[in-house]
This record gives sequence, structure tokens and C-alpha cells, in this order.
Amino acid sequence: MTNTSFDLVVVGGGPGGYVAAIRGAQLGMSVALVERAELGGICLNWGCIPTKALLHSAAVLRACREAAHYGVTGAGEARPDLAAMVARSRKVAGRLGQGVAHLMKKNGVTVFAASARLAGSGKLALDNGATLSAKHIILATGARARELPALPVGERIWAYRQALVADAIPASLLVVGAGAIGAEFASFYRAVGAEVTLIDMTPEILPQEDAEISQLARKAFEKQGIRVLTRCAVTASSTTADGVKVTLEHDGKKIEQTFDRVIVAAGIVGNVENLGLEKTRVKVEKTHIVTDGLCRTGEPGVYAIGDVAGAPWLAHKASHEAVLCVEAIAGLPVHAIDPLRIPACTYSYPQVASIGMTEARAREHATRHGGDIRVGKFTFAGNGKAIAMGEDQGLVKTVFDAKSGELLGAHIIHPEASELITGYGVAASLEATEEDLMHTVFAHPTLSETLHESVLAAFGRALHA
Repeated sequence: MTNTSFDLVVVGGGPGGYVAAIRGAQLGMSVALVERAELGGICLNWGCIPTKALLHSAAVLRACREAAHYGVTGAGEARPDLAAMVARSRKVAGRLGQGVAHLMKKNGVTVFAASARLAGSGKLALDNGATLSAKHIILATGARARELPALPVGERIWAYRQALVADAIPASLLVVGAGAIGAEFASFYRAVGAEVTLIDMTPEILPQEDAEISQLARKAFEKQGIRVLTRCAVTASSTTADGVKVTLEHDGKKIEQTFDRVIVAAGIVGNVENLGLEKTRVKVEKTHIVTDGLCRTGEPGVYAIGDVAGAPWLAHKASHEAVLCVEAIAGLPVHAIDPLRIPACTYSYPQVASIGMTEARAREHATRHGGDIRVGKFTFAGNGKAIAMGEDQGLVKTVFDAKSGELLGAHIIHPEASELITGYGVAASLEATEEDLMHTVFAHPTLSETLHESVLAAFGRALHA
């Protein structure tokens, strides 16, 4: 008979949930994981991983088309095979899903394929009729795409799931929402040949990023042929035999246009329904569970991590919360995550990555405290490795406290930005100052030298500017 009593039960098997289960098992707890769909959650199966697989296919296609520039002949006529790209992305996700299942077995985690709801102190009722009891319960139920009344998802109007398994390249595509998800889909579908329009209600695309970086991203997108409309919203739509007829309101003017397909990428909402929260002291605000710095909810013994616990909605934030939450349960010394030390990445072309404060926010912060900031910038046009790669467009920007030398923020736009940002992440975690970074030896020739030069530039010491 399957055990139904555990030290820890985790609800949700995404990058927060399965990591929490592994860490609990490592610390000697008896652990169960309840997952209603696929292990790995949305991130692994329908988000982070398959989108990156598609975007890598687009990068290979781009490289083939530009091969002559690098002295390689015969590849310039490369064409996209969307079915093969999609099949590969699903295979990648499937492989990693099997890996998570193996990790559960390896660590002795009992997995229940079911939905769960709180059923009294320390108890969970599963929809298969079982009841689990646990000293500690972690809710890691994630989030889902926000629905827009003006754009009901269907055959021609897609959310991210439909966009990941398209059977044909749209002739024309409207992407609603220019955050990370929208920017990534816009980049992929433009690379494979769709005429793409990307819109957002805010003044700039990637609105969470530093304004200068967002503006550079917009210019790069427009150079690729992506039509970008900001301060723009969809007010109505109707599906016809020819596509989706959309009414846009842009800068006070109405625009009517028909698109072959529409992707809705207008944010997410937390999966807080049907968890039995109404009979607990768990507090929900704007579809997200309220927690303290150690992921504790208002209900004793109940915790929440990852997307369901609010922004930033990032897989690595969920995984880090998972570890600190379980270690806190185990009585180990832990401290809350500083949101300013969580890197964010957008895998569009070019990529955008950042950590900490934007220049505007840092300046406001400094002004409130009677201080000032120093800003350093270095373009990839001055980096030997970037020039050799043929990827010399982009910028690294660093923001420091002028008095203490504290790194307040770092921002990168470049095709390899996501691989570079961790350098600043380590520096922020170690509370490195500008002196520490200036005296760090960076290998040559590498793209990482731009990180060093940007720091030097903030203090008037750039060598290759």
C-alpha cells in the first residue's frame, strides 16, 4: 500500500516544486510530489525549454543564411522546416521530463499524478480519492497565461501552447504583449518568415528593462522587419475565413487590420483556484499567494513558492525559493532572496539580460538618500571576440553607487546576453564593489571583457572605448 503520510508534500512539479522535493529528500525528509499534468511543469514542457529549442533553430537558420559572410558557401539557401523544428522542441522537452522523473525516483520521492486541495490542518485531498498528511505543505502550482476578453483563444488566436506547436508559418502574425514571452515569439516567427507586428500598451517594449536597453531592442527588432507599435491595445477582434480581424487603438487612433494568426502574450495569473485556500489563513492578492521572505503563508505549515507566489515570474527564482524554503523548514540558517539579485533574461534576437536596478530607478533611489550614481557603458563594437563572431552590435551598461561602489544594476543587449549576466549576478551576490570588479582578470578574447570595460567606463577608466 502506498504511504500517505509524509514530512513534506509538494503540490506542483515545475522548477520550484520538483527542486523542493529533491532538496527535502536530500535533507532526510519523506517527500511526496503531487502533479496533475507533466513533471517539469509549464517551464519545461510549454515554456522555457521548448521556446529556447525553437529559438536555437531560428539561430541556426540565421547562421546558415549568413554563412557566406564567414567564408562558408552553399548554406545561404537554407529554409525553415517548421514541423521538424517543432518536433525537435517537443523531443527536447520530453527528454528533460524523463530526467525529472528519474530524479524523483533516484531521490525516493513518491509521485502522485493528481490534483490536490487543502483539506484541514496538515492534510491534502487528491482527486483520485486519496488523502495525504504532511507536517509541511508547499504550494508550487505555478501560473497560466492571462486571457484577454477581446481575444478569445481558438484556432487562429493562440496562447503560448498553440504557438509552440504550429503546423504552418503564419503569413502575418500579431503578437499582443511585448514582454519576454511576446518578444521571443516575435523573434522566432520573424526568423522563419512571418510578417510580424508586435504591440504593447506601454511606451516601450520589454517595459521591465532599462529604458535605453528597451529602445535598442526596439531598433534591432525593427531592423529585422518586425513592426513595433507601443501605446497600443486591442479593443475588438473577429475571426473570419481569412484570419483574425483586429481593431487596434494606437495613440488615440483606431486601426483595423486582418492577421493570419494572433499570439496573446499579455502576462500571467497565478493558479490559486481549487486549492482549498478559502478555509485557511492563506492570503491571495491579484491571483498570487502572499508569503514572507521564507515563503511562509498565513496558514501554519503551508508555504508557497514560484510563480503562484508572485513576481518575478522566473523559473530560477522558483528553484531558489524551493531550496531556501525547504532549508528553512529543516532549521538551516537561510535568508530571504533579494529580488535585486535575481537576473532576468529575454531570449529574443538579440537577447536582453539584466540584474538589479535600471538607471532611472537607481537615480531615484540615490536622490532619495542624498547620493548619486555612476553609469558605465561599453559597446560590443569594441570587443575583439564579438567582432570575430560577427555579433558586434549591443551594449553592456552598469550602474554603481557613486560613494560606496556598490553594483546597483547591470544591463546587457547582445545575442549572448543570457550567458553573460551571471558574471554580474555572482558579483552582486558576493557584494563586490567596483574595485573588486576592476581588479578581476577577464580572459581574452572573450565577450566577458565587455563586462569589465563597462565597469571601468563607469569610473572613467575604460581602455578600449
